[in-house]
Amino acid sequence: MSFVWLYSFGSNVGLTDIEFSGTLDNYKRAIQWLYLSIFVKSFGVAALVTVICLIIGFPVAMALTFATEKWRPWLLLGIMLPFWTNLLIRTYALMIMLGSNGYANRTMGWFWDSASWMKSLVGLQPLPAWEPIQLLYNNTAVVLGLVYVHLPFMVLPLYSALDRLDKSLIEASLDLGAGHLRTLLRIVVPLAMPGIIAGIMITLIPALGAYLTPDLMGGTESQMIANVIERQFKRANDWPFGAALSFLLIYAMFILIAVQSIKPKKRGEAA
Repeated sequence: MSFVWLYSFGSNVGLTDIEFSGTLDNYKRAIQWLYLSIFVKSFGVAALVTVICLIIGFPVAMALTFATEKWRPWLLLGIMLPFWTNLLIRTYALMIMLGSNGYANRTMGWFWDSASWMKSLVGLQPLPAWEPIQLLYNNTAVVLGLVYVHLPFMVLPLYSALDRLDKSLIEASLDLGAGHLRTLLRIVVPLAMPGIIAGIMITLIPALGAYLTPDLMGGTESQMIANVIERQFKRANDWPFGAALSFLLIYAMFILIAVQSIKPKKRGEAA
């Protein structure tokens, strides 16, 4: 990281030579609107992925917490099983699912043909032939792929926090007349907040710097900042500018971690 940081203050003097001149031109170029908009878009995509993972992951973590001792290890195994397979293989498997002739389109085509057959059976005009939907190479595919990859990172911290929850507090809330939704919002969520914050950070930061999923599943309009950084190093041969973009991304991650670490301290001082 020190070498990359030094590169960010350099400039190209030839095809392969870099002069460490201490210039800030690379950072000035990196905050131009063209690249700043990609940063903003990447953060928006990462935030959306984090929110979706939280919405899906919280009920899954609750199910793990209240599962019987017999089933809990198997459910945890199901959550951790994707980590045993290479990310590249998992991404290609998802692409096979979402391809034009993939299982998702085949399933929707089967339902479409079944509906057409039912209409013909009762004497109505059958539906036109099924046209495959483009599920890949767009922003939706990138979000779906990132959610698929990062969901376990959200579930495990949530489960760790919920597993330490005093379940007698939930029983007392229900006995005192609070409904399930109110108990969830007033008892479970505040007590699980450390796990929620940890899950958000563990999901948001890797999603912000994701490279492989947008590269394989996204189109030309779906690239994130990590893909721009990769092009600077491999294709444009502009290592100083790529290093500056890399460290702007690292600075953003440091700020997120600093904000997350300051808030608990303030709550502790207030208490």
